[in-house]
Amino acid sequence: MSDLILHHYPTSPFAEKIRLVLGYKQLAYRSVHIPPILPKPDVLALTGGYRKTPLLQIGADVYCDTALICDVLEHHQPLPSLYPPQHKGLARILAQWADTSLFWAAMAHAMQPAGLADMFDGLPPEAAKAFGEDRRAMSQNMTRLRPADATAALKSYLRRLSESLETQHCLIDATPGVADFAAYHPLWFVRVRTPSMAGVLDAFPSVLAWMDRMAAIGHGQPDKLASAEAVAIAAAAQPLPVAGQTFQDEHGIALGSRVTVAAESFGTETTEGELVAATRMHYTLRREDPRAGTVHVHFPRIGYVLKPV
Repeated sequence: MSDLILHHYPTSPFAEKIRLVLGYKQLAYRSVHIPPILPKPDVLALTGGYRKTPLLQIGADVYCDTALICDVLEHHQPLPSLYPPQHKGLARILAQWADTSLFWAAMAHAMQPAGLADMFDGLPPEAAKAFGEDRRAMSQNMTRLRPADATAALKSYLRRLSESLETQHCLIDATPGVADFAAYHPLWFVRVRTPSMAGVLDAFPSVLAWMDRMAAIGHGQPDKLASAEAVAIAAAAQPLPVAGQTFQDEHGIALGSRVTVAAESFGTETTEGELVAATRMHYTLRREDPRAGTVHVHFPRIGYVLKPV
């Protein structure tokens, strides 16, 4: 039985990114379907506040944000690699752009009236209202692109992707890497979840062919698991040791301090705990939960804010 537990829901674009990575690495994992909006009691039992999708759980360790999850899966199964040996830095930079600029342009383009109608087709009006209220709460004080600006930006981004894909099968190397998975998932959302808005892709046949190749990778070997069972697995486990990890202090906050970590913009709910590790790549907080027990929650440095309590 796999020790990898993916907390996700089927229509989440960022979850699609990780499902494909799991498929690419041919990894078995346990699949926990979580609600797309609050309340999420089992998610919060594991994270203490962070509620974005997906999460990767390994025993009593919970990894937040797909950038960090990709690193964890790479360590868990090094081959095939997500990071081309000669272009590791470029791959990470391109993936970060895709997860931010490309993603938000695609979302603002997709969530125009016709796209929203696709998303909520067959559902009661209350579902659309609840989703909208939930996402407004997650994006407080965040600047969002207007639809026309988003479509213009998305077309420019698609042209740039097309220029690479006209001469090669993948964005950086001959095989898919982290940049491909990051660029694919927002375009997957446009194409699959909001087909009324997918005409923007038609002018870029090389992008569509690449998307077909990415989709063919599949989702690996999932085995269903109930969310309450995942919380029980955390409670029965102990977090992985962090002793010996190199401490990189950028904040003047000592290990053992009570801190909060939150995303910089979208989904800024805080997780509070004891800072037990701060490496050059990530933060680790130890927290106690009545249901999940002692849990280590991990966040990447980039895109997250660390503050003392």
